[in-house]
Amino acid sequence: MRLGITGHAINLDNGDVEVLACGSDEALAALYAWLQQGPPLADVSAVQQCPAEYQELPGFRIG
Repeated sequence: MRLGITGHAINLDNGDVEVLACGSDEALAALYAWLQQGPPLADVSAVQQCPAEYQELPGFRIG
């Protein structure tokens, strides 16, 4: 939210986390850098980026 990004972060059944993020190039770069480490209790082994067409999304949902 601080970065002005909209989208979602969803925990998948296999332990992965899917993040769909829409925002400025700078904000997305900052999010990608943060995702490399994740939150304090996370064990990040890899982060994949897949470009997608911009979508107008309301807010940011975590679930």
